[in-house]
Amino acid sequence: MRVVFMGTPDFAVPTLQALVQAGHDLAAVVTQPDRPRGRGKKEAASPVKVAAQAFQTPVLQPQRVKDPDFIEVLKKLSPEIIVVAAYGRILPPAVLYLPVYGCVNVHASLLPKYRGAAPLHWAVMNGERETGITIMRMDEGMDTGAVLLQEAVPIRETDNVGAVHDKLAALGARLLLKGLALTGRGELAGAPQTGEPSYAPMLKAEDEIVEWARPARHLFNQIRGMDPWPGARTTLWGRVLKLWRAEVLDEDAMGHVPGQALAAGREGITVGTGQGLILLKELQLQGGKRMSAADFVRGNPLPAGTVLGSR
Repeated sequence: MRVVFMGTPDFAVPTLQALVQAGHDLAAVVTQPDRPRGRGKKEAASPVKVAAQAFQTPVLQPQRVKDPDFIEVLKKLSPEIIVVAAYGRILPPAVLYLPVYGCVNVHASLLPKYRGAAPLHWAVMNGERETGITIMRMDEGMDTGAVLLQEAVPIRETDNVGAVHDKLAALGARLLLKGLALTGRGELAGAPQTGEPSYAPMLKAEDEIVEWARPARHLFNQIRGMDPWPGARTTLWGRVLKLWRAEVLDEDAMGHVPGQALAAGREGITVGTGQGLILLKELQLQGGKRMSAADFVRGNPLPAGTVLGSR
């Protein structure tokens, strides 16, 4: 099948690779423009562009996906279908309805749950026990199109968002190929989304801030839902402290000062919350490296009664 692929981050790369390996006619790859990335803020290509160049596939990087010149280029490519995986832009009708089979999206949730830009993070932060991939026929709404295929995967308590990302990226590639095969045989009709929708907006800086008055379970999910990016954060000694790994010690303990370090040892740092106790196991002080809490305490002793997040 003649395909144009649209995607940008690491999540989209396995789907692009699967299309090439399955022998589909990849007419072009569309990805977002090169942008400053990393500590040095140097211009860098998206992961999808890097992968496409390895396959020697033509790459298009429009500043505006509504640009008439870009749409004209798409028309000349004559795709039978456009496959979208985390491209990061809303497609106009002129693109959505250009191919004979339309545009299909590899979405990282069980739609209609978690429509939006950050379904992976919010599913983990909300403590969901499962999530999955939806292959959806795109329409003009935000993740409102017909469901073509859907498959669930469990979210284990030990999973951070990075682990869930990798599971779903691989599943998305596999499910997309299945969908294309069924589409080519005329065996994939799709069905309207059913159930109550929920939303997964793009993360904001304030979403990273740990509010110690919240329950330990909530904070545990927040920490693992932001590992490895962007990182849940608090403050210590006037510096940002990122929290990377934690464990709920007690769900019900009350009466502790939220954010107060109660003990520190080989297992980590025990901290009081609004409800329960949480054990911090891996963290990173501003300007330093990510390390175990035990190693951190060896080099940075915490005086009794230290309160994280205090100004």
